[in-house]
Amino acid sequence: MSKRTNGWKEEKIARYYAEGRGKGELASYKPWLTIQNVPSSGRVHRFKGWKTNRIYHFLSDLERDYCYLLDWSEDVIDIREQFPLDQEKTIQIAEDKQINHSVDPTTRTPIVMTTDFLMTVRRDNEIKYLARTVKPSGELNDN
Repeated sequence: MSKRTNGWKEEKIARYYAEGRGKGELASYKPWLTIQNVPSSGRVHRFKGWKTNRIYHFLSDLERDYCYLLDWSEDVIDIREQFPLDQEKTIQIAEDKQINHSVDPTTRTPIVMTTDFLMTVRRDNEIKYLARTVKPSGELNDN
């Protein structure tokens, strides 16, 4: 159960940005969502990452397990979980695709969408950024 109110308002989003959520790298990164911010129907995990030397916040066993692989990959330089996506871009994508963008059901405020992981990786002597979302196979056809 979440320890704080789960509703989204523009003020709350502005406060999260002011707190530096979704900013930083390695040990200084602050995830957009922590396990205290999201109600969970499953298990959540917090543990110190070997690669980043900071506490990760995972909302499922699957996210935790994927991070174990990333933490030990020689190509992965940084791991950022619960990474916020640009709200203007996600709203525009939803409009272009003619789908509804997620909004808070009470306030009707557009929700800042996140991806489970943003990784910094070294591939072919280049630094690249890869976003990944992990879901159980049973949820892949969920609209």
